[in-house]
Amino acid sequence: MKKKNGFFARNAQLIVPLLSILALIVFNLFRDPSFFSISLSVNNSGNTVLTGNLISILNGASELAVLAMGMTLVTAASGGQDISVGALAAIAGSVFVKVLRAGEITPVTVVVAFLLCCVVAMIFGVFNGTLVAVFKIQPMIATLVLYTCGRSIAYWINGGASPTVASPILTAIGSFIPGVPIPTPILIVALCGVIFALVFRFTTLRLYTQAVGINQRAARLNGINAVGIKILAFMILGICCAVSGCIAVARLGYLNHETVLLEIEMDAILAVAIGGNALGGGRFKMAGSVLGAYAIQTLTTTLYAMRVPSTAVKSYKAIVIILIVVIGSPMVKEAFGRMVGRIKAARADGKEAA
Repeated sequence: MKKKNGFFARNAQLIVPLLSILALIVFNLFRDPSFFSISLSVNNSGNTVLTGNLISILNGASELAVLAMGMTLVTAASGGQDISVGALAAIAGSVFVKVLRAGEITPVTVVVAFLLCCVVAMIFGVFNGTLVAVFKIQPMIATLVLYTCGRSIAYWINGGASPTVASPILTAIGSFIPGVPIPTPILIVALCGVIFALVFRFTTLRLYTQAVGINQRAARLNGINAVGIKILAFMILGICCAVSGCIAVARLGYLNHETVLLEIEMDAILAVAIGGNALGGGRFKMAGSVLGAYAIQTLTTTLYAMRVPSTAVKSYKAIVIILIVVIGSPMVKEAFGRMVGRIKAARADGKEAA
């Protein structure tokens, strides 16, 4: 029994995103029982693949889920958010395209292009992290610099063009690997999740990040390099931006620096918040942020399925997200905890009286 209580106590943070997804699932099942049906079909390439709204949700949220993972680390370590992730993803995608267009697209050139765009994104991550950790600038203000000029840098990298890239390799990365019915971006998200899980399992990154976020001075007194942890968090977020940028390029087959992952930074912050993570830093649950990303994508898909005009989708999303965030706020959680405590006390008194 103790083990059971311990498990639920450790994962209580996931209740809000899980309830959000469950509420959307129940709503859609009442609205359209076939909403989450999955079927096999043959795509334009002749491959048998899985299709349906559920697959579309998991696939469409891939870039957001990866960014939410990195955003969780930055939020936990710095107590603030990076609003330049969309712009940095555009820069990384631009570098990716630049390298691919320099010659024939082969598996080797794709790997080299990806590694190079990761390096570039990490350098920009160091820039953001230095402003935050060394110069003590609030994260949202520090990353406003790259948010403002990042897409212009992406535009400049490819000579002011919106280049296209066509290759079976990129098609496999952005859609389906021949013989595999699951969209590749979903597999990439799963791989990123496994990598983070292994890193947290075999290193002290989670512990140090939470320690710095909770009390930087105490962490420093215990020998933790707070500046290094914050910069490292921004570097890891840079890699996540590179992964998301490459997925977006491979999915579309071209790069439009103005629209690629536009405004995704706001959804990434919301995913972290919906996941129950404190936006002021400290303890975090990365699985909660990933679930938050899927909750946002489920809501978006639901609104489009209801034929809500695209211009009104953001308004509806804002209303629902406000409700979710308020329900998951510390004040509501404390009130709910007190109510549960009173109910338990009343039951105990009733048993004693009996």
